[in-house]
Amino acid sequence: MLLAAGLGKRMRPLTDTRPKPLIEVAGKPLIDHVLDRLAASEVETAVVNVHYLADQMDAHLAGRRRPKVLISDERAGLLDSGGGVRKALPVLGKAPFIVCNCDSFWIEGPENNLDALKAAWDPERMDILMLVAATATSVGFDGRGDYHLDSEGLLARRRESETAPFAYAGVLLIKPDLFEGTPEVFSLNRLFDIAEAKGRLHGKRLDGIWLHVGTPAAVAEAEAKIVHSAVE
Repeated sequence: MLLAAGLGKRMRPLTDTRPKPLIEVAGKPLIDHVLDRLAASEVETAVVNVHYLADQMDAHLAGRRRPKVLISDERAGLLDSGGGVRKALPVLGKAPFIVCNCDSFWIEGPENNLDALKAAWDPERMDILMLVAATATSVGFDGRGDYHLDSEGLLARRRESETAPFAYAGVLLIKPDLFEGTPEVFSLNRLFDIAEAKGRLHGKRLDGIWLHVGTPAAVAEAEAKIVHSAVE
């Protein structure tokens, strides 16, 4: 599931005339960077929700073959991250599935991060397995971090006064039954907190460099890092 329906307000003025997932970084739209990583991990089908400038999204994704793209239409109204996934559940099915943001991707390290995420999944211990990135080496992220990660792989959200060493990297594996009883419109953060309270929110550290592209300035930062990494 790719979350691509947002208004992209922080990315203005670039999003005045096109949706954020179609903003180009290093000559490629953000959503294609994410879809290419899914294809490299042999994901066969991706569900993409659309709302803002949805016709542009439809046209761009129409030619995609790997992975095959199915559209979840939210033209009638935004549902937030959790509500967007909830609406797509009939297509996503009853098995655990990947959820990705469209405003971040990564430069791979020695291992394929999506393959590593899938390999680390343990449904007996986990309801959510989240890819997390070290804030110290990330590009385009200027927050105080999101989570602490312990030696057992459990995540704990930082308190308001704290700084945490890891940020949610915009990719996770989740069980669909967590959406039972949820409202039509809600944030995935609600499910993160529920899983954490049960000791079932786990993290997998990203291997490589996370690129968070949430503002116009972050586009140039990501492009510079990509060029630098290619030279190395």
